[in-house]
Amino acid sequence: MVIKVLHIGLGPLGAAIVRQLVARKGMQLVGVVDDDAAKVGRDAGAVCGLHRKLGVIVTDDIAKAVRTAKPDIAVLCTDASLKNALPRFEQILKLKVPIVSTSPELVYPLAAHRAIAKKIDALARRARVAVLGTGVNPGLAMDALPIALTSLSAKVESIDVTRVEPAALSAEHAGLAESVAMIADAMGWKLDAIDDGVGSVKGKVRIRLRHDVDPAAEAHTTIRVHGTPSISATLSGVHGDVAAAAATVNAIPKVLTAQPGLRTMKDMVLPSYFGG
Repeated sequence: MVIKVLHIGLGPLGAAIVRQLVARKGMQLVGVVDDDAAKVGRDAGAVCGLHRKLGVIVTDDIAKAVRTAKPDIAVLCTDASLKNALPRFEQILKLKVPIVSTSPELVYPLAAHRAIAKKIDALARRARVAVLGTGVNPGLAMDALPIALTSLSAKVESIDVTRVEPAALSAEHAGLAESVAMIADAMGWKLDAIDDGVGSVKGKVRIRLRHDVDPAAEAHTTIRVHGTPSISATLSGVHGDVAAAAATVNAIPKVLTAQPGLRTMKDMVLPSYFGG
């Protein structure tokens, strides 16, 4: 079965997602939406830096795109802010289309975003579809993967994750607090507070996440689980927007089979590469 995808938002990450979507045999790009007047009316291939036409014209009308293309799922890659993105979530979910979103605030909504997250969850349940916020960071490298590694531990005392990227790649620090909260809930730790990527329990640091920029370094992420046994793993070559786009695209099949409502990477079946 070929999955029909509607893509919304053609910033740098959105364009990278489209380029990966059209390279997958098991997926079909059936519509593209953006509110930039300079992009509307143009072929999506030209807008996304491809050297060929895709036969998909960029529109600024989500409802019309859904009615025309009849997508199986929508990829929402617009505002990082849930508050700003909420009207789009409402519009898509009222049309009963599942969503994969790159909003870092949706990956694991904190107290400040919980009311909006509950509204999205209720809309998704009413529509009987799933919604997932994901990406490489937050969404995988600094939260879901460390959580998965702890399955090899008999006891976990603390978790440290350091992600290093060259300045030329994405150095976005948004999402560290969401990643800390996801790990803490998976471990059953009730944190005193989350401060600059650090989560403590009764004054003891249990989670420490760092995102550094080093122009001379290759992109890499090092995960250390301190406990019994202590585990260390380093991922090399996990490049910002390429990996974030891949994480988003590879999550699509899992969202289509997930239980209705707002899902997180903590409770999802771990995604894998999907080529069709």
